[in-house]
Amino acid sequence: MKKVLVCMMILLVGFSVCQADEPQKFSPEKFQAEMEQFITKEAGLSADESAKFFPLFREMQQKQRAVFGKMRQEGRVKPTDDASCKRLVQKRDEVELELKKIQQTYHNKFFTVLSASKVFDVLRAEERFHRQAFRNMGQGFRQNHPRQK
Repeated sequence: MKKVLVCMMILLVGFSVCQADEPQKFSPEKFQAEMEQFITKEAGLSADESAKFFPLFREMQQKQRAVFGKMRQEGRVKPTDDASCKRLVQKRDEVELELKKIQQTYHNKFFTVLSASKVFDVLRAEERFHRQAFRNMGQGFRQNHPRQK
């Protein structure tokens, strides 16, 4: 699960960087639609299951993005003294725990609309989608920014 969190953070930062360079290329709506389509197919969700599941899923993501925003603002500049660094690390730990609590809460909500087996499949599909998107983003970056010798 920590891998998913790290991937999501990297994707969010990466997409914001890509968006700054080429705003017409990345569409959050298109990304969301592609992810939902991928998850639906990979987890074998019916239309009824998708209609019940994805509103909860989007709600979870919205709450996670708000928490990611806190984390991103806190870590922009390294503090100059050890006490401040310690506070920042502790704050980061608190934010990560908050993210985990959000996930736990929503995973339990997911069980009310999907079987445990389908929830498991959804989580694995989401992880695969993000890994695939990250790989694709890396390939695009290498194509647009070749190494210079």
